[in-house]
Amino acid sequence: MRNYYNRRLFIQGIMGTAGAIALNSCSQKKTQQNIPEEALAVEPIIKPETLEKPNLTVGFVPVNDCAPFAIAYQKGFFRKYGLNVTLSREASWGNSRDGIIFGRLDASPVVSGAVTNARLGAEGARHFPLCAAMTIHRHGNGLTMNRQLWDSGIRPWYSYNGNLDAFGQDLRNYWQKSPLDQRVWAVVQSSAIYEYFVRYLIAAVGLNPIDELRLIITPPPQMVSNIRMGAMQAYMVAEPWNTRAITGNENVGFTFAQGREIWRGHPDRLLAVRESFIQDNPKTYRSLVKAMIEACQYCSKPENKQEVAQIISQRSFTGANIKYTEPGIVGSYNYGGFDRQTRIKNSPETTLFFDLSTEVSAIKNDHSTFLWQSDSLWLMTQAHRWGQIPEFPKNAEEIAKQAWQTDLYRAIANEMGIQCPSDNYKTVSGEAFIDGKPFDPSQPTQYINSFEIRANRPQIYGLA
Repeated sequence: MRNYYNRRLFIQGIMGTAGAIALNSCSQKKTQQNIPEEALAVEPIIKPETLEKPNLTVGFVPVNDCAPFAIAYQKGFFRKYGLNVTLSREASWGNSRDGIIFGRLDASPVVSGAVTNARLGAEGARHFPLCAAMTIHRHGNGLTMNRQLWDSGIRPWYSYNGNLDAFGQDLRNYWQKSPLDQRVWAVVQSSAIYEYFVRYLIAAVGLNPIDELRLIITPPPQMVSNIRMGAMQAYMVAEPWNTRAITGNENVGFTFAQGREIWRGHPDRLLAVRESFIQDNPKTYRSLVKAMIEACQYCSKPENKQEVAQIISQRSFTGANIKYTEPGIVGSYNYGGFDRQTRIKNSPETTLFFDLSTEVSAIKNDHSTFLWQSDSLWLMTQAHRWGQIPEFPKNAEEIAKQAWQTDLYRAIANEMGIQCPSDNYKTVSGEAFIDGKPFDPSQPTQYINSFEIRANRPQIYGLA
């Protein structure tokens, strides 16, 4: 039976790849050719001729976290810092990363684990010196489940009041009655924090995601249609693709949990470039980061959020109805459900572009675009936990420093009058994680070994 399931999933993967190629042909394009009048009215404070490379092609993916890119373009922040940016709409997160690696893009957002995993060659991937000096946002994503899981008794995570055992029993009851091809969940890319969150959640309730779950890779715009077709039973993705699925919208799913309920304060996307880009174009890179920081600050202000949701709803960005983009940006988040009840949770923490509340971080001068290298170490622990790298790197701190260039961010932020935390590492309390397990970045190996469920765990066999 396992061979049958694998063949079926292989065929589904081929279909998904074909769809991605078709989507890529129409959506991987340069979407802005004319600078908006609003941007033209902005007087540059840096002359383009003083920059090494003022004309840039920058990628984005049509999800809510394209907001800072859209705002930097629309409001003239790129122009303010001497840049002439052409935005390129990418069909998937893989395309967004590979556009940098193969030189088609100067910069682009990538999933949070992509930078270090590229340097590690995780899962046999091509080694490449990707770098990042800022995050684009924190939070802003969710795990969507289909009607089958709802009918089995599973409800949004907050309704369990923190009881993992109760949720685990509900999930176990469903999986015990379901063949393997009814346990297919999707994420946007391997090395995405979504992949690690799905595995983390399943393992936290005592199920082994390696044996009990089939994870597939699907571009965000294909998530809703694939869950409708029955090709998957759940997916984790950035907004607006969770909100789009719920009853009253596409009527194919409900949000089980936002990513922030699995790890409060987690990083999501990074602004990635080639390491050589920073070395060859230091002034240009500083301008790019400054423009993006200002755009993130603009997105973070409550009085701007409605406008931001409207801008990213334009066809050139997400092309999604405002009712899909608004909840994740404004914070009026509806988990949905199939019982005609409205489950709206109003929270400014739904997506964090710059400002952080003390509940998310009590560290002085912390903000969403700041890169904590300890977060990079956490991502590496998960890459090892799930067998993507054979061992936790002995030089993990060096890799984190090279990949997540926190000192460079500090220098750029300082030029803007923005204060930053003085440390590169922080301990994350158990209260931030869904299973209550704290993360101490000074003890990564012990942290990995503390998980009973993990790949390549030593097995104990009794003698007959």
